[in-house]
Amino acid sequence: MTTTRERTPRRLPGWAWAAGTAVLVLALLAAGLGLSALPALKDVFGTETRDRSGPALLQSVQDMSRYEAASGNFQVVVDLEKDTKFLPDAVRGSRTLYVGAGTVDAYVDLGKVGEDDVQVDEDRASATLRLPHAALGRPALDPDRSYAVSKQRGLLDRLGDLFSDNPNGEQAVQRLAVRHISAAAKESGLTARAERNTTDMLEGLLRSLGFSRVKVVYGR
Repeated sequence: MTTTRERTPRRLPGWAWAAGTAVLVLALLAAGLGLSALPALKDVFGTETRDRSGPALLQSVQDMSRYEAASGNFQVVVDLEKDTKFLPDAVRGSRTLYVGAGTVDAYVDLGKVGEDDVQVDEDRASATLRLPHAALGRPALDPDRSYAVSKQRGLLDRLGDLFSDNPNGEQAVQRLAVRHISAAAKESGLTARAERNTTDMLEGLLRSLGFSRVKVVYGR
């Protein structure tokens, strides 16, 4: 009498499942779908963010003698495209559309005013001040109002992001936004407004001290 044994299905080892999953992910990337084709992936793994940063340390203290007389708010749309010769954009290349918003302050450096730059008549009724021209500070990009509208990257760029310490870095478009904001501030007349505001401030201050005539001159 012949008996037939039922074969028990063999289970694949854990490394085989991991390898299969990796191949599937790479296939999706090659098809141009990326991880966005798996919208529920983050929910499955339950990603959690923790802030383990240490306390901020005070490095130095500086006494400021600048009078911040005006501040301008600027916004620029940066369209940065990078192409590679002999390769189509779908394989290697990127294009980022970025909205950069930031502020630029204009100030008068009162610390450069010397004794010879302040003249007061004998009866202390008239005063003349000679100040340096107003200057622009460095643009400060506001991260809460700056954002990427769209990012397009070729297959090799997306694969490179998987092994990069800073995937999808935006340093290039941020630097370009700061450069455009700085150029716009120079053309905005912000320094002229800062000088007018400084003049109004000093006239009000000296008149409250008893001076009836106050003259402020810029340029040293």
